[in-house]
Formats: sequence, C-alpha cells, structure tokens
Amino acid sequence: MPVVDVNPDELRDLTGRDEKSDDELIDDMFALGLEFEGRTEEGDLQLEFAPDRLDRLSVEGVARSLRYQYGDDRGVYVPGTNDADWTIEVDESVPDERPYVTGAVIRDVDLDDEALDSLIQLQEKLHATMGRKRAKGAIGIHDLTMLKGRAASAEGQTEVGNSITYRGIDPDGDTFVPLDSDAEMTPGEVLRSHPTGETYADLVAEYDRYPAIYDDIGLFSFPPVINGRRTEVSTDSRDLFVELTGTDQWTIDHMCNIICYALDARGAKVEEVEVEYPDRTLVRPEFEVRHKTVTHERIESMLGTDLSAERVLDLLERSGLDAATEEVGDDELAYEVEVPPYRVDVLHPLDIVDDVGRAYGFNDLEPRYPDVGTVGGRHDRSKLEDAARELLVGLGFEDLLNFHMISEAENFDRMGLPRPGEDGDAPDADVLGADEPATILEPYSEDYTMLRTWALPSLLMVLENNTHRGYPQDLAEVGLAARVDESENTGVAERRTVAGVLARHDASYEDAKARLQAVARNFDVELETPATDHPTFIDGRVAEVVVDGEAVGVIGEIHPEVLVEHDLELPVAGFEFRLDALE
Repeated sequence: MPVVDVNPDELRDLTGRDEKSDDELIDDMFALGLEFEGRTEEGDLQLEFAPDRLDRLSVEGVARSLRYQYGDDRGVYVPGTNDADWTIEVDESVPDERPYVTGAVIRDVDLDDEALDSLIQLQEKLHATMGRKRAKGAIGIHDLTMLKGRAASAEGQTEVGNSITYRGIDPDGDTFVPLDSDAEMTPGEVLRSHPTGETYADLVAEYDRYPAIYDDIGLFSFPPVINGRRTEVSTDSRDLFVELTGTDQWTIDHMCNIICYALDARGAKVEEVEVEYPDRTLVRPEFEVRHKTVTHERIESMLGTDLSAERVLDLLERSGLDAATEEVGDDELAYEVEVPPYRVDVLHPLDIVDDVGRAYGFNDLEPRYPDVGTVGGRHDRSKLEDAARELLVGLGFEDLLNFHMISEAENFDRMGLPRPGEDGDAPDADVLGADEPATILEPYSEDYTMLRTWALPSLLMVLENNTHRGYPQDLAEVGLAARVDESENTGVAERRTVAGVLARHDASYEDAKARLQAVARNFDVELETPATDHPTFIDGRVAEVVVDGEAVGVIGEIHPEVLVEHDLELPVAGFEFRLDALE
C-alpha cells in the first residue's frame, strides 16, 4: 500500500476548512479509506492509501475528496482547456518497446516549496504504482520557458506553433546534461555512470535504440530514466510542459489526467497538446467523462439499507459523480452515472455502489439479519481444509497463508519451469505447475501479475526470506491454485492444493514421503509414488503422487539450481497434491 506525506496546513488551505484540527482531518480521511500511519519529522501526516484511488496520491487529490465529503463541491468537475499551441511529433524511429507518448501544457502555476514537493511526490508515487516503477509509464515535467519549439512540420498543423519530437537515439548518440549532473553525457553514459541511470538501466538496457525527446535546441529528456538539467522545474517556474511515455496509451493518458487535476487545484490553466503519430493525431489531455449504469436494487441490496432515488442522486454528487435516473428491463429504476477523467478505479458498477456507501457513511449503516430461513454451517470443503491443516501441524509443519497472486518469474522461471506457450508449445499437462496461468490484464505491480498455478513457489519464497532463521524449517500450506480453462464459465479453473517443504541439512525424498504416507493413512486413501520427471526436482529423486489410482501431484528433492536461485544453502524436499484427493 502506498504511503503519502500530506501537509495538514496545505490540506486546510486547499479544502477551505481552517477550523479543522489535525485529529478532525485524520478522522475525516479515515472515512474515505485513508489510514493515518504517523508523522514525518517535519510534522506531515503519513497516510496509507488503497491502491485503487490513485487520484489521492497528492494533497490536492485528498483535498478534492474531502470537499466532496463535506458537501462543498458536488458532481463531476472537468477542467477547461486552452487550444493546443504545442505538438509532440512521434518519429518512426521510436523504440517498438515504448511507442506511446502523451502530454499537456500547464500555464500560470504558482509553485512554492510545498506545491513543488507535492508535485514531485505525486510524480514518484504514480511511477511506483500505475507506472509499474516506470516500466509501463514514466512522467517528465519541464520548465516550458526553457524549451524552444520548432515550427510544426506535420500536415494540417498551421495553427500549432511549436513542436518537439519523440524519437529513438543510439545509446552513444547525442549528449545532454542530466539532472543532478554538470557533465554532458550520452544516454549510454547516463546508464553507466549516473546514479539515477544505474537505478533504471534495466528498463532500456536491452533496447537497440533508446527513447529520447528533442526540441529545437536538442535532446532534453531521456525517458523513462531522467530529464535534462536545462528544463529543470523550480519554484520560479510558471509554465510547465508535462510529457509521459510508456507501453500503453490508456495508462499514460490517465496518469497525465491525475497530474493535470492536481495542478488545476493550484489555480493553473491546462492547455492541450497535439500528439502526431505517423498514422493518427491525438489531442491530449483526454478529459473524457465515462458512463456506468447501476440499478437502484443493486445499491440497496449491496449496502443493506433503503434509499430514495433522491438520496442516491445526492450521494453520487457528493462522491464527485453525476447521475440521471432511467428505467431498464421491466421498469427497474437505474442510474446512468458520469465518471470524471481522474477516476481510474471505476471499472464496474460495484465501484459506484462503493462510492455511494462511503458518501452515506459505512459506520452509519445498521446491521440487519438477512431475510432467509437457513442456518449457517461449515462447507464440506472447509472441513476438509481444516482437517488437512490440523494433520500437517501435527506432523510438525508450520501452517502458512500466502498470497494467491505471484509473478511469472517466481511461478515459472525461478522454479526451473518453462513458461507455457514459449516457442509456440502448449502447456505440459503432465508437469505440475506448468498450466497456462490466469494473468492480470492491467497489473499495478510487477510482483503480482498472475494467479499462481501451484503453491510450492510460495513456500520457496518464504524459505528464501527466512535464511536468517534457524533450521529445520518445515512449512506447509493448504491454499488456492488456478489455471486457464475455457470450459469453465469464468474461463479459469480453481483448485485447492496441499504443499509442504522440509528444509534441513539431511532433508531427503524419504523424509517427505514419510510425511505424505502419514497423511494418506489418516485420510484412509491408497498412496503410490511411481518415478517421474519434473524440472523443479532432482532426476531420480522425484515421484508422482498417485492417490486411489489417480495422479494428483508430485514429491521429491528440490533441484540444486532452484535452491541456488532462492539463495538456499541446504537441501529441501517437498511435495504438492490436490486437496480433493483426500475426500
């Protein structure tokens, strides 16, 4: 969860609520889902944010949400924009790995020290979250007065007077003076000898040509690594040029919107920029208002309270949304909701319901019994899970609960498994863990990009993080694994899996099998362990787990290459099998 520093005096100024004490502001922000984590040495409030509300990664965004909560602002707000005076021309030499660019011009911004610090913090927090550590999107903010635009060269651009170019550059091509340096450097030299360049070198090191942005003077930005010193922003800057590059147009456009809204809150004026691709022209920023439809019945059933249509409309406006009533289906009341451009989190009607609930006040919702006549009880699967956990603990394992999401590198590469589909090959159904994974379309973190296909990688990660602890370490987990399956309604087949590892100086296949035999005896199932092959395990020290005649898992000694990959210096034996095999 990102933690953002917020100056309480700035917050009072931007909300117009000078009478609010720090404690009152903390309580009001908690109602929005912002948790107080402490204070910095300078007295700023440290707030932990839900990763979906990226528009609140700055004091300006927090103030906007509070004004809506207080009822001082209502409905959708879209900043006005001036017509474009600048063009970003995209050259065909731009690296294929990072083809997209967007931007905006900001006029008449008043940047004191607090405002500049807030802008820099917002930039870095967006880099870390939505930009996936700059890999998916990176932001450059420049002093516009230090740029010299060329006359726009694209056809139909007679009304746009200034142009810069986004293009590719040889690693040791043109030079510029990067931030925090006094020396002229090529992009390649920046990656080799500049501290920031060394930090982000992996993002572009494999490119044949590096991304670069030029004005009429020359190179002034090397995205996603570092800007040039010539266009550095200071408290004296009044006009800014904001450019973003990345691997996805939607992502950088919405990152740009969040920045524009933050600067608009400071009284700045947003000016459009034309982005000239070889095959199309875009006008940015794109302040498009999106629409979502949600029924009245769904709002009431999810929140568990009765609301009039007028009350729902009022709560939507106090959430920064606009709405109109309409009839859908069999005369069912619904709301056509307008969503502002900075709300990147609204993907589903349930997000609208969540906004209504927060505006109403979740603490004000009265609990009530459901209108059903059933008596609750434990599901059979839950009983089986508890029985398996209790038995594993009795056998000396420490019970774990790991994240179900993981990265492809942890699930496949570091376990010695080939990624499904590599070289056009189909997933190997006979190898545990090699199923086609259910991946996240727009992940916010490179560490969590898919649902794990098996649980052993999670246990190896725990062992890797516990090398400073004493041994033996016997760990087990009863958890979820998933794979793509088009025959399922959701397209994903989920299963419960049982995994265990023994990490000790004398860990062996026989030790792991003894534990597995004890499990089989306690659940009265027949266990067989015929020899097999699996890239995660040592050849000749690995077997298939067959329960009542059905292959359900694998057991063996972890391969030395996998141990080295996880910085483990002693043997590890492990097993994994489907939980339903014990039924």
